[in-house]
Amino acid sequence: MQPLPMTPDMLPILMAGFGLGFSLILAIGAQNAFVLRQGIRGQHVLPIVLTCALSDALLITAGVAGFGTLTSALPWFEPVMRIGGALFLTGYGLRSLRSAWTGGAALSTEGQGGQTALWPAVLTCLAFTWLNPHVYLDTVVLLGAISAQYTPAWVFGLGAVTASFVFFFTLGYGARLLAPIFARPRAWQVLDALIGVVMLALAVKLALM
Repeated sequence: MQPLPMTPDMLPILMAGFGLGFSLILAIGAQNAFVLRQGIRGQHVLPIVLTCALSDALLITAGVAGFGTLTSALPWFEPVMRIGGALFLTGYGLRSLRSAWTGGAALSTEGQGGQTALWPAVLTCLAFTWLNPHVYLDTVVLLGAISAQYTPAWVFGLGAVTASFVFFFTLGYGARLLAPIFARPRAWQVLDALIGVVMLALAVKLALM
């Protein structure tokens, strides 16, 4: 079945997907640190950000498309995954708040051995993306589960995919501006605190659906 054209009333669904997708991908991790380092060095930025964003797009599409089919066949699966997603978001949020409280984290871009060739950089980026089990939990399972709450689900997925492209292009090309800020542990504490609050709010919303 072909997706319906976008209409103004679909904008809240699009923004919901964008907001959750952006919040999930914003969390500090090896992939984001790698993109940030490459951006600071100015090495292969476009291939790196495209690799990350397109990988996310494939995973999100698989989650949104497959989850609806699965829930139609197994009606009990959606509430189980919804509660599981709420618990995951709660744990995610509490972990971020704990990191914000304890502090001590700062992103170092020195002494990491910058990639000098394109393909080693792209393969490293692919490894950070596809070999990370949390990526599948975030994109396929969690976003797929939440997308089932919206009609049409593909608009929610489009919002999440858009968030991925916006995030990675902003991170890759804005890295040189962010580097002095995120060299300080306090900046990471503020970021972790914001992530924690957003995740807990989403957990409550998901649990009450």
